[in-house]
Order: sequence, then C-alpha cells, then structure tokens
Amino acid sequence: MNAPATGAASATQSTTLHVTGMTCASCVAHVERALLKVDGVISASVNLATETATVTATPAVSPQQLGEAIEKAGYAVERGEVTLDIDGMSCAACVGRVEKVLKRVPGVLDANVNLATRRASIATLGEVPLPALVEAVKKAGFGAQPLESGSQARRADNAEAERQSLQRAVWIAVVLTLPVFVLEMGSHLIPGMHDWVMATIGHRQSGWLQALLTTVVMFGPGLRFFHKGVPALLRGAPDMNALVALGTGAAWSYSMVALLAPGVLPEGTVNIYFEAAAVIVTLILVGRLLEARARGRTSEAIQRLMRIQPRTARVLREGKSVEVTIESVVVGDIVEVRPGEKIAVDGEVVEGASFVDESMISGEPVPVEKAVGDEVVGGTLNTRGAFSFRATKVGADTVLAQIIRMVEAAQGTKLPIQALVDKVTMVFVPVVMGVALLTFLVWLIFGPEPALTFALVNAVAVLIVACPCAMGLATPTSIMVATGRAAAMGVLFRKGDALQLLREADVVALDKTGTLTLGKPVLTDLAVAEGFARDEVLAAVAAVERRSEHPIAVAIVAAAREAGATLEEAEGFEATAGHGVRANVGGRRIEVGADRWMRAIGLDVGVFADEAARLGDEGKTPLYAAIDGRLAAIIAVADPLKPTSVEAVRALHAMGLRVAMITGDNQRTAAAIARLAGIDQVVAEVLPDGKVEALKSLREQGSAAGKPDRPVRVAFVGDGINDAPALAEADVGIAIGTGTDVAIESADVVLMSGDLAGVPRAIALSRATMRNIKQNLFWAFAYNSALIPLAAGVFYPAAGLLLSPVFAAAAMSLSSIFVLGNALRLRRFQAFAPAHGETGLAEGLAAAR
Repeated sequence: MNAPATGAASATQSTTLHVTGMTCASCVAHVERALLKVDGVISASVNLATETATVTATPAVSPQQLGEAIEKAGYAVERGEVTLDIDGMSCAACVGRVEKVLKRVPGVLDANVNLATRRASIATLGEVPLPALVEAVKKAGFGAQPLESGSQARRADNAEAERQSLQRAVWIAVVLTLPVFVLEMGSHLIPGMHDWVMATIGHRQSGWLQALLTTVVMFGPGLRFFHKGVPALLRGAPDMNALVALGTGAAWSYSMVALLAPGVLPEGTVNIYFEAAAVIVTLILVGRLLEARARGRTSEAIQRLMRIQPRTARVLREGKSVEVTIESVVVGDIVEVRPGEKIAVDGEVVEGASFVDESMISGEPVPVEKAVGDEVVGGTLNTRGAFSFRATKVGADTVLAQIIRMVEAAQGTKLPIQALVDKVTMVFVPVVMGVALLTFLVWLIFGPEPALTFALVNAVAVLIVACPCAMGLATPTSIMVATGRAAAMGVLFRKGDALQLLREADVVALDKTGTLTLGKPVLTDLAVAEGFARDEVLAAVAAVERRSEHPIAVAIVAAAREAGATLEEAEGFEATAGHGVRANVGGRRIEVGADRWMRAIGLDVGVFADEAARLGDEGKTPLYAAIDGRLAAIIAVADPLKPTSVEAVRALHAMGLRVAMITGDNQRTAAAIARLAGIDQVVAEVLPDGKVEALKSLREQGSAAGKPDRPVRVAFVGDGINDAPALAEADVGIAIGTGTDVAIESADVVLMSGDLAGVPRAIALSRATMRNIKQNLFWAFAYNSALIPLAAGVFYPAAGLLLSPVFAAAAMSLSSIFVLGNALRLRRFQAFAPAHGETGLAEGLAAAR
C-alpha cells in the first residue's frame, strides 16, 4: 500500500513494492541495500515471506527509481494496470489535468487518459489503492470509478442520460434565447423593428426582459459551464468550461452594469450584450449535443460486439433442456442450438452438424461447416441444421470477450503522434486567457472609441473561439472508429500504437507454413499413365496408405475420401524405410514410393519425366504408384498456398512494400513457394531464434537501401509457437488468429481469419487512419491559429475585420463537430470493393495508397 507518511515525515511518503526472485535472507539484504543507495530513501524494509519491500522516501523519489534499483540488484518488481472510468471531461485540458494528478499518486508509473473513451489507464509499480486514485481524480474536479464488468453498458447508459440532459438544455436555451436575439439583433437587421420595440415594449423594458431571459439561460442550461469552469479556475487549472464561463460571464456582467448602473461606465460605452451571452451558451450547448451524438457513434463497434452474444442458452440439465441466462452456463455444459439461433459460448460440437456464419468474428462471409469435434465460437450464427456442443470457454474467457477487451485496449491507447498535442494542450487554455487579457488591454489603451466596448467584445471573442476540444478529440476519435472498423473486418489491433507503426512498414516478412500455406499437406497432383483411371488409382493407393500414419499418407487418404472413393482392406502391408510401401488390395499388388523404389522393382519412371521436372520446380517431391507391376501414376503431396496468398502479396507490392519469407523449410521448397507467390526475398532453413536475426538483417538491408528520415520498419506475420520470438522482435507483429495462443499473445495485430489478405487491409486501414488523424490535427491547429488572431482584432487595422462573439461560439462548436465527423468517415473504410470481379484486392489497395 502507498500512503503519505505521518507526523514529522509529512515530507515523506511510503511505497510498498512486490519483489519477486528472492529465495533467502541474503536476497533480502541485497534488496534493502540496493534501495537504501537511492538518493532520498530514508528507510527500506523487505519481507521475504510476503515478498514485499516497504520504502520510506522523500517525494522526489519516484517508483521508477525504486524499481530500477531492485532490478539492477537482480530481482524483479511486479507491475500492474488499473483502468478507471472518468466523468466530467470536456476538452484536452481536462485530459492533461487528470493525467497530471494521477501521476502524482505514489506508485503510479504512468497514466494515459482518453477523451473519446472517457477512460484512464494507469500503470503501477507495487500496490496502489484504488481509493487513492479515485480521490486524486475527484480533487481535480472530475468523477472516477473502477472499470468493472458491465461498465461498458453503464457508460452507454450514462452517455444516453447525458445526451438526453443536453437535449433538454438545448431546447430550453433555444426557447429563451430566441426572444433575446430577436429583440436585440432584429432591431438592427429588420427595418422598422426598432421603432416597433420602442413603441410597444420600450427601451428599458426591452433591456430588462433580455436580462431576465439571459439570466435564466446562463444559470439554467448554462450553469454546467460555471459549475465546472469556476472550480477549475480556482484550482489554477482552467479548461474549456472556464473559457466559456469567463467569456459569457464577462458579457453578462458588463450588460448588467450597463442596465443597473449606467453612470459608472464611460460615455458611449453603455451597451448591453445579453444576446451575445445567451446565443453563445445556446450554440455551445448545441455543439455539445451534436458532439455527444457523434461520440456515441464512434463507440458503436464495441456496442455492436456486445450485442452479438445472446442473453440466454438452452442447456441440458438432468436430462432436460432448460433455458438459462448466459451467465449461468458453465464449462462442461451441453448446449443445444437450433437453426437461426446464435451460439451462446465457445465449445466443441458433440452431436449433429450445421453451417455457422462466423462473419461477425472473422469477417469471412461464407458460412463454415461444423461437425462433431469441430470448435464453435460464441456469438456466431447457426444458419441451418441443429447440433449440440460442450461448453469449453465461458464468460471472460470466450473469444468474443477477448476481442472486446482487445478492441477496448486499442481504443484507449495513445499514439506517438499524440505526444506533441499533449504538450500543446497543457498550456493552451492559460495561453488563451493570457491572449484574451492582452487583447482587452491593447484595445482599451489603443483602440478607437468606444474603446471599452471594443476591448470587451474582442476579449470575449478570443475566450469563446478557442477550441481545445478539437485538439483533444483529433487522435482518440479516429483510433476508436478505426479499431472498431478493423474488428468488423476481422482485424484486431491488440496495441493501439500498431496503427501508427503499421503505416510506416517498409518490409512485410511472412512465415511460410500456416501463414502463406494451408499448414497441412494435401494431395496436389495425381497424373495417371495410359490405361488407368484416376479414381481407380486414387482408391487403390489410399487403401494401402491407410495403414500408415505418415502425413503424406494421411493427405492421400483424405483426398480419396473427399472424392467419395470406397477404400478396400489392404492385406500383406509392408513398409521399407526411405523407399515406399506395398500391399495387396482386391487381389492386386499395389506399390507406392519414390523413384528409387520403382527402379528397385524394375520400373522405368521416364514416362513421367516432364511431370516430375514440373513438380520439382514447384518444390514438390514426386511419388509413384505401380499396380500389378505396371507404372500407374505420379503423385505429389505438398503444403499448398492458401487461395488468397498470391493476391495478398500482389496487394502488398501494389502498396509499395517489399515482401520477404522467413521459414525453417529447405531452400528448394521455400524458393518454389516464393516463386509461386511472387515474394521478393527468401530466408530459408532458419530456427526460431534465426527468424529474429533474419528480421534484424532485413531491417539493416532496408537501412542500407536508404531511409534517411527514419528507421526501416519491418512487420512480421506468423502463426506458430516458433514464430513468437519473431513476432515480438518485429516493429509490428501480426498473428494469424487460427494459430497458437502463444503467437497471438506475442503479436500487436491479430487476423481473426486465416486469410492473408487481412495484412494489406490492416496496412491500408493504418494509412487511412493516420491520414485522418493528420487531417483532424491540421484542422484543429489551423482553426485556432487563424481564428484566435481574427477574434483578437489583429486584422482590424488593415482590413477592418472583427469576429463577433456569436460567430466565435458557432465556429468553436463546428470545430469539434468537424473533427468527429471526419473521424466517423473511417466507419465506411473499404480496403477494396470488388464489383462483379472488376476490381481486385491489389488494384483496390493501390488506389487507396
């Protein structure tokens, strides 16, 4: 537990760290000595039984320093992560403030706050009590609560309540502001309106009516700005609410003075600006409402994923079919599924067969056949046929739950490009307030008469037009929409920063087996000699090979069964290692083996010379079959390319990327596969650690080729346990979702289907996302850079241009809406859009390059 020390040590703090790797009292002494060497550490007590180190130190000593000291001594420190839901944030300044207070909590290594998801991800060293984190956020003026199961639904409910509250506030503000606007601006814009107001209402009565309606707007619907903005000002951490409160408060206060005590104002400056205050509040509320609606759409991907899982399941309990809630299903339950129903949890089919639509998980539109022994995934749709399955994963362990966690984690990540934005937004609001004050003073001293009026109006315009919201939303909204869209395409970004790094990829290195190829041997070629029928030969050869467990034999038998062949019993089975096998099938002698086996039994394989040469060029080793002493066929079994591999490589080339293959296979086979797939470079016959060295070599070769502005980025795609080191070493590791759990855990991006076309799709989405973010950031910075000087009156001497506070409010609201609207365009992202076969993947991605 971390807590400030008491009494005389009020200038100290106590930190408790979990230390692993200690085995004896000597280890305890080593750790204590290492901690006491850190400057500022007053005392250190290490407990071997609980594996904890309690350190008392000055506030200047950070948890990182303590952790590094322990690690240098040869031990490890447990690190943790806490996620909080944050309420009340409205702009980038709020994000910076929350991050700042969280990082001050003892034991916190880093805090990452996301404005779009309203979440804080906190990296901790040692035990950091949740109440301390929550209290720190509350002291900063915001709400916080731990992320729990069901919190996504709770946040959706809260967001809906916020939208409804804003909608009510907007309608009230519009109804009350409209008369104020008509009374004041109508008198200037509509001929005869001024005379009518003077004759029917009267000048002073009109002012009082505007004051009354504006006051209700300000401290009714607009009270939220003061409720959050004033405390932020008093804490010395102003945000956007503070800017609005200052601007509208100044306009309203000046107008009240002009109405109640006009004598205290200089002659010619007795004007009221109630319409400006009321319209500003109304327009900003409208902007907030539109922003809330748009923000809701950015999180639709998560909500859609959550809606995939059914609420109930039909389970066999004591021999009877009972409908239970999804939470009641446990591992081992037998779950029944009827046609048209969704599968409740992950499991293995134990009875029946069907076709299951897995598009919501993998992105693949074609239903997949399921039979006894096949795995099914919760949330997928049973199209036809009924079956039962045994639940193997439930609750948070299901594939769907893991996908939701991955998407949420990626959406909450900050990209490297966000670092500059964070630095700017931390000082943005104070700088704007300084500019507003300077504007007021310059206009008051040097401005034309009435100087006070010009000074007030322009200072208010500066406060209102500044928009830190757009800067704060520019990156996270694009990430939210992009990762959601990627999930819908079967691409999961486990780490959000992979979105940026993938865009910068120069080389894509692919594993061969299971990534480029199917990952299992299949019968690829069977050519028969004159006088023999293909089906006859295949059935006879398969009957013999059925007695063997060799992968080649298994592939031949599978091909025969797929062709519907009837396999007779083989008698007198003999196997000669390294040569071949023989047996009698249906009274005929069948012999299958290599060319040397055929020569050994006196047969010439020259008749198949051309076919054998072709197979050799393709990296396949031919086998031969003889029936009753006559050469009957040449056979090849290989691990073939996946149907989409060639098109995927073409697409990567079309995007300007170099493609390499790293494999443990022999050079001849690897070269043949590379030639068929169109791969640029082959690194063959490497062990798992050799793949890591191969990646480093590819990186160095790319650097030598010339990338002076930045390091060469290498992405690696793999699926097996042996690929895990390479996936971790690559700048971006991409795992095939049909591969091993170890590979997936080592990867930054996961392709839920085995389709390699997901790689160019992911890269194309990464490029589109970074373009979108740069557009948002350009707009946010260009908007503020252009309109703040205009609002300050910089262009007035030369061009006579000024910005009304009313138009400033409209522009500020539209700025955030533009950023959100631009980010939402990513929901329609298509890596390619084939129209009746007219446009391929490569062409589509080349166009999107």
